[in-house]
Amino acid sequence: MRILLDESLPKKLKKEFGPEHEVLSVRDMKWLGEKNGILLKHMIENRFELFVTVDRNLQYQQNLERLPLTIIVLCAINNRLETLSALIPKIFERINLNVIDNVIEIS
Repeated sequence: MRILLDESLPKKLKKEFGPEHEVLSVRDMKWLGEKNGILLKHMIENRFELFVTVDRNLQYQQNLERLPLTIIVLCAINNRLETLSALIPKIFERINLNVIDNVIEIS
């Protein structure tokens, strides 16, 4: 699976997804500071399947229903690696159940 991590997430979070996934960050792609609409366009053009963020407002700012990718919103008390790492297995539990929506909140 091709996964993009938002710029607000710790860089080291990439390792938590395991070697079977291609995980890049917004920083890796040199898309820092891009507006959400442009960022979504870049993700589609570059065939990302999953976008992981902590931005709870994204789903209200953009029309995400027709996008060919899933947005995972991590809902945690902070952005620390230890806190967010604990949520990664929940992402794959949801995906393995084939319960895929355009936006999935994980807490």
